[in-house]
This record gives sequence, structure tokens and C-alpha cells, in this order.
Amino acid sequence: MPKTVGLALPTESPLSMPRQPLHANRIRLRQPRTIWARLSLYLVRLIVLGASLGLSAAGIYEMWSLMQGGGGLVVLQWVFLVLFGINFTWISLSGIQSLVGFLRRMILDLRSGKTDPTVLSGRIAVLMPVYNEDPHHVAASLEAMAAGLARLSPGHFDLFILSDTTRPDAWILEEKVFYALIQKMSPDCPIYYRHRAQNVERKAGNIADWVQRWGGAYASMIVLDADSVMDAEVMLTLARRLEAAPGVGLIQTLPTIVNARSVYGRLQQFANACYGPIFGNGLAAWHGLSSNFWGHNAIIRVQAFADSAKLPILSGKPPFGGQVLSHDFIEAGLLRRAGWGVRLDTDLQASYEEAPPALSDVLVRDRRWCQGNFQHARLLMAKGLSFPTRLHLLTGIMAYLSAVFWFLLVIVGLTIAVQAALTEPNYFGSPSLFPHWPVFDTERAIQLFVLSMVILLAPKALGWLSNLIHLRRCRQFGGPIRLTLGVITEMLLSALFAPIMMLGQTRIVQQILMGEDSGWSPQRRQDGSLRFVDALRLHYWKVIFGVAMSILAQVLNPELFWWMLPVNGGLVLAPWLSMFSGSVSAGMGLKKVGLLLTPEERAKPEILERLGRHHRHHARLALKPALQRVVNSPRFLRWHCTQLPRRTTPRSEFNPGLILAKAKMENSRSLAELEPWLTTEEMMALLNDGVLLRSLGRSRPPGGGDRGEAFTWDPHEIKGQAV
Repeated sequence: MPKTVGLALPTESPLSMPRQPLHANRIRLRQPRTIWARLSLYLVRLIVLGASLGLSAAGIYEMWSLMQGGGGLVVLQWVFLVLFGINFTWISLSGIQSLVGFLRRMILDLRSGKTDPTVLSGRIAVLMPVYNEDPHHVAASLEAMAAGLARLSPGHFDLFILSDTTRPDAWILEEKVFYALIQKMSPDCPIYYRHRAQNVERKAGNIADWVQRWGGAYASMIVLDADSVMDAEVMLTLARRLEAAPGVGLIQTLPTIVNARSVYGRLQQFANACYGPIFGNGLAAWHGLSSNFWGHNAIIRVQAFADSAKLPILSGKPPFGGQVLSHDFIEAGLLRRAGWGVRLDTDLQASYEEAPPALSDVLVRDRRWCQGNFQHARLLMAKGLSFPTRLHLLTGIMAYLSAVFWFLLVIVGLTIAVQAALTEPNYFGSPSLFPHWPVFDTERAIQLFVLSMVILLAPKALGWLSNLIHLRRCRQFGGPIRLTLGVITEMLLSALFAPIMMLGQTRIVQQILMGEDSGWSPQRRQDGSLRFVDALRLHYWKVIFGVAMSILAQVLNPELFWWMLPVNGGLVLAPWLSMFSGSVSAGMGLKKVGLLLTPEERAKPEILERLGRHHRHHARLALKPALQRVVNSPRFLRWHCTQLPRRTTPRSEFNPGLILAKAKMENSRSLAELEPWLTTEEMMALLNDGVLLRSLGRSRPPGGGDRGEAFTWDPHEIKGQAV
């Protein structure tokens, strides 16, 4: 185990991490593969891509034939056909991939479980990046994981909390919570805490900072999110598998969503449990060693990551230039370009995460993800990236553009209906002895609609079937009736929410194309509640749009009104559906009647039971003024200062926040007077300066000082400190 410095951090073991260029030559895969493995992978890729393109071509041809109507296509019809083709190709790829995933899952069900006999020779770090999170929630997860690792593999794992928190009171609160946690943990699996003064390059920069300071002491790192939890057995298995495959740089697990309580959270949780393995196995089947990284719940070879995965800085300004936001896809692509295999292992079950609790929270997250994915257009043609990597990037872009294409398809289709209603048909548009009669093949249109719905619903149907025919899994979902009712409930609610997501994501794309930067907002993890006034403010324009389309459809054709009701109905009800999506009482009501049940709810795994116990035992500390928390306890003050950057000489760089904080200290006599006077920037600068904090600590009265006004100091002593 690395020797500790003070109480906060292990001895640094620096590792060089050069920034990667946008273009570089690709290195051949380092991981040996048999001829059969290569041929089978190419065959699966040929099936997935060939079948998707073939199915898309058939659907587009059917639509083209249907729209002929006895004559050629006008401009609007060509636009409609192009939009239909893009959307149909997108759902065709999803449908074929889910079919391949279904078959792969069935084959894996027939095989015996894998064994991982490799004995670990290197140390493993578990990294938990946090950014303005609830520290009690994070501490409970860390305690549950650390206890398992200390028991199962003592001396092999170290846990690091990597904080990028930017709010002073939240930072000191998390220090208080994590300080108490660190003191009681076993030395067989220690927990360390580090806070960055500047959150440069966001999460990617957070991880890179750790690699460059401590990475040299560790063979691999398991990267988590603030809402992640993994069973110790899974982490040990990941470490063994990575060590047994020296040419693999990253192994990604397939996380399962747990602990959802709201309606939308439970909806995502059920869909993830029921359909997620189908998608995951489909991806793994054609990705091979060119898989993807989702930013968390994965293990990474530290040296490989340091050598090849530091992100380039894109030219230009945000939203398309500057720092790369969606780092994970690019890091996987850079590892693969450097010859390291990237693998998706779908058989590891106890890897968990949590979902956003409401529609509004999903759209906040999508705002950041969409901008990051759109940045990837700058890297699509970067030299050296593998073909699967380019498809990953394109798929990420299409995840949001598909909403725009769906929206445009609805608008163009409605425009064609308006045009048809207001324009008399031209029977003699071209020289001919006979008129061109408008023809609409109703039977063919119904067949095309049925085909589209079959492809669209295939992943859900295959997910349901794969669980229905596997007796153990079927029982875990509550039996065939509850499983089936859960699928029906999920499809109905998803259909209501889908139009809101369509317009919400279309609006996001528009904002990004207009040059608006998303920034980096913290995410709500638990509470999805929304007041009606807030829901109306978020969705009023969707209601107006839905009402307008409904009126127009009714005027044009009553049948068109009923055809568009699933879309328009969701938009008109958007504020109420948004509130319903975040309702915990409704979500738990669905659970009580047996709907949307998941295996982890019916038989809770040990790690989740342990997590629940730690949640209950963690006392909630209230937010208090940051300076009072720090200087009130000499021991805590020393611990806080040990993890700050050491200052051996007077500062040479210009730090306006620190200069102003020091000036305000010189002109105030107590914490009660000083704290309200400091801005967030000045408070953060002061909390990052151990010298000035120690001078405040020396002013602490013998009896304590919880009220703040008892702290006094000599301004002349403050003036003597260099900043």
C-alpha cells in the first residue's frame, strides 16, 4: 500500500499523459485473435449492416411506390421520402441489432459460467468522480463497496473520491462526510479524497489529473459515476479479466439501473432490465475488440490510458470547439487507435447505476450529452480511427438527430396533407392521351405501417421473449403475467412520453446549432418532483404546438386527427405528464400493484442490501457556512489543509479571488462579518489556501466558536501573509 501523507492522500506516483493529436496512424490490435474469431466477427458485422441496409431499402422502396399515386413525386414528397428513409434505416439497425443480441443471449444462456482464475499481481484503483453531489449518498455507496473489497481481496484495491465540487458550502460538507468515512474504513481497502481547485476539462480532466499524480502506482482503474455501485466480486472479476488479456485496454460492463422510485425512473429501470441485455449483447456481437466506453462502470489499463487517451482540444469555441464534453466515446476510440482492445462484457450482473428521476431531468442531461455528441462530428473523419469507432460516433449523433428527423417528418407530412386539401389535382400534368388519376393503395399503406411498427417494437418484443422462455429470469420478473403487463405498461407510458422527448430534443439541437453552450450543471439524482407552475413554464410551448396540430388535423380530415392523436395527445398533456413522470407516490404505487418489477426488486442482491443499510445509518449533516465548518475543528482543519497544493514560496500568479478575500479579511474582525461579504469565487480561493486558513484556525477561541462571531483576528497578521 502506498504510504500516506498526513491523513488525506497517498504518496504521488506521477505518470506522463501526453495530449493526443486529432490525427494519427492506427496501430494493429495487440490482443491475439484466432482466425475463427476474426471470421465470425466479420460475418456478424456483415449480417448486421447488410440486413439493416437491405431492410431499409425495402421499406424505402415501398414508401416510394406508395407515394407514386399514378404519377411522379413532387418536391415535398421527395423530402418526406428522404426523412422517412433516414428514420426507417435508424430503426432497422436497432431491430436487426436486437435480433442478433437475442440470439447471442440465448447462446450464452446455454453455456456454463466463465471462470477467472488469474491471480492479481498489480494494484487497482476505484475512482469515484463527484461534482456537487449529495455526499451522504456517495459515502453509502463507497462504504458498501469498500467493505466487500476489504473482505474479498484485502490489500489489492484503493478507493479515490475525486471531487470537482464548485460550491464552497457543498465542498466542506462533503469533506466532513468523507472525512468521517475515511477514519472508520479498514486499511485493507483505504479510501482517499482529493478536491481540485479548478475543474479543468470536467470529468475527463478529473480522471486525467489522478492518472498524472497517482497513476504510476496502479495497474488498472475502475471508473464509476457518483450514482454507481458495483459488487466486489464483479470488480475482482474485471481486474482478473483485464490482467488475463494483456492486449485489452478497457472492459466495459453493462450497468443495471436500480433504486428508482419515481414513475419515469421505474420506467427506465424496467426497460433497462428487460430490454437492455438484448441491446448490450447485440452491441457486443459486432463490436468485438472495438467496443465503446460509456464513462463509468468499466475497468481501464492505466498505462495504456495514459499513453493514448488524453483528449485533444478542438479548435474554435463551444459548442463545437474547445474541450471535448462527451469524453468516453473518444477515449475508447483513442485506445483502439493505439492498438488496445476495448471490450463489452455483458455477463457481469452486479454492476449498477441510477437513472434521472423525471422527464425534466433527462432533458437537462440530454442538453449536455447532445452537445458532446455533436462535437464528435469534428472527429468522424479523424485519421486512424477504426470503422466501428466512427459508427459509435455517428450513432451518438443520430441519437439526437433522429428526434429532429421524426419532428420534420411529422411537419412535412402535415404540410403535404394541407397542400392536398387546398390544391386541386392536375390530371394532365404531362402530355398524354389519358389523365393521371390519383391512386392511394390503402392495403399497401397498412402493410408498410405494420412493417414499421414490427421493426420499431422488435427490441421490446425480443427482450420480453428472452425473459419469458428463461424460467429463472421469468420468475425474477414476477412470472409471465407480471412480466407481460410490465412490458405493456412500459410501452404505453413510453408512447406518451415520446412526443415530449421528441420536441425537447429538437429544441436542444436547435440551441446547439445556434451556438449556445450547455455548461456543466449538476444532476438531480433522487427527487424528480416538479411544481405545476414549473412544469407549465418548461412545456407550455409544447402544449400550444400540440393543440395547433390537433386543430389543423381535425380541419383537414377527422381520420388524420385520430392518426396523430398519440403524438398530439402527449404534447397537449406535457405539463401533467412531466409532473407524473417525477412522482414518487405514483411510481411506488405501480410497484405495489406489481407493475414494472425488476429482478433486483424481487430479490435484492447483497451489495444493494448493504447499500440500503449504509444509507439508513448515514446521519444527514446540514449545510453550514463553510469557514465555520473548517476552522471549528483543528483536526479537520489539518486534514483539509493536507490535501491542498503545497505552497513553499510566495505566490507569483495573479489570483484575483484570493487577493480580494485577503483584503476583506483585513477589513473584518469575525467570521460572522466576513462570510456574508465573500463571493463564491473568493470563498473557494480562501478555502484553497492553507496559509490563510491556518491563520483563521489560530484565531479560534478555546471554547469553540460555532456561532462564528467569537472568531477574531489581528488584521496585521493577515496583511503579513503573501498571496
